[in-house]
Amino acid sequence: MKKKNVLALLLAMCMMVGLLAGCGGDSGESAAPESSAPESTAPDAETPEEGTDGETASGAAIKIGGIGPLSGSSATYGIATQQGAEIAVAEINALGGLQLELDFQDDEGDAEKAVNAYNALIGDDAQIIYGCTTTNPCVAVAAETNAARYFQLTPSASSTDVTAGKDNVFQICFTDPNQGTTAANYIKDNELGTKIAVIYNNGDAYSTGIYNAFQATADEIGLEIVTVQTFPDDTNTDFTVQLGAARDAEADLVFMPIYYTPASLILNQANSMGYEPTFFGCDGMDGILELDGFDVSLAEGLMLMTPFNAWGEDERTVNFVTAYEEAYGTIPNQFAADGYDCMYAIYEACVAAGITADMSHDEICEALIAQFTNPDFSVDGLTGSGMTWSTNGEVSKAPVVVKVEGGVYVTQ
Repeated sequence: MKKKNVLALLLAMCMMVGLLAGCGGDSGESAAPESSAPESTAPDAETPEEGTDGETASGAAIKIGGIGPLSGSSATYGIATQQGAEIAVAEINALGGLQLELDFQDDEGDAEKAVNAYNALIGDDAQIIYGCTTTNPCVAVAAETNAARYFQLTPSASSTDVTAGKDNVFQICFTDPNQGTTAANYIKDNELGTKIAVIYNNGDAYSTGIYNAFQATADEIGLEIVTVQTFPDDTNTDFTVQLGAARDAEADLVFMPIYYTPASLILNQANSMGYEPTFFGCDGMDGILELDGFDVSLAEGLMLMTPFNAWGEDERTVNFVTAYEEAYGTIPNQFAADGYDCMYAIYEACVAAGITADMSHDEICEALIAQFTNPDFSVDGLTGSGMTWSTNGEVSKAPVVVKVEGGVYVTQ
């Protein structure tokens, strides 16, 4: 039976509820209420008596420990990475043969709580670590997994600090410098603006990392940046000073390597000021169209880089979006797609390396490191075709630029 038909049958047998709440970053009074950690409603995949490789499945599964924010101001991201992974695990287990078991723990976007979640997972015999979802918790956990020799794959922690000096940590998302460089070149090559303003969060590693690469590339290619404005934290709610500086400098494009909660406030306040430049963001802005209480019309014309377009028409995307909507009652964002691709990357690497559920975590770690860095190993996913990894854990794939038109993403 085809994979998509198996999943459709499984989904039909389960009661699904919509969980994905539009929480985004904590933005004070303007932020959506914090979400509590959800009870998983992922489809259960029955293990068939015989796998696709003709071997009888023993029922033993490789235990994967997931970490991300399921509550707090970043819950939208963590819930998405959990749910995308759950869809993939259901599909994989329905195939028979190698089985996966996912236990996902809430870190509330906090580094200390992420380490506590990691300790709980390895206490429950996790063999592979999936996560963390956000950068600072991931940096903290990566230090632990490196010392203890657990293989770690993050769906969305994009800072180079996550993998630096750690041969066991890999990323499915493209890195912050990659996004900054690509954004500058894309704006220049497509003549999107002649005077560029930048607004970024100088207290956030993700935002700062993208900005630094953007500025360096802009200097190299002659892209004129007329003003650089910062804010200290995603709890910031008033951006009139930053927008006023951009307007006074006659910027016709505002580059914002920030998350969608502050971005939604900036778009609203720019509209109130009558300021209408082109706004250009990165993958952290994905999800703005699903943010509770946000007027989607304010995002019309917004451009952003993302590896996944839920409105894409290729078969893989259509099947995933259909399954996700049936399971969770909402359209998946890039973070859900990242989570889905993580599970398939782990699965395909395990199969290729001959990994079995009775192997120790350190044996699995070394085998997966060798497989991921094998130049002949690649993965086709929702967020990229022919994905490969370097020895520093960075994935090779190109960002996609989309534009909001009529409330949906249109690939440029």
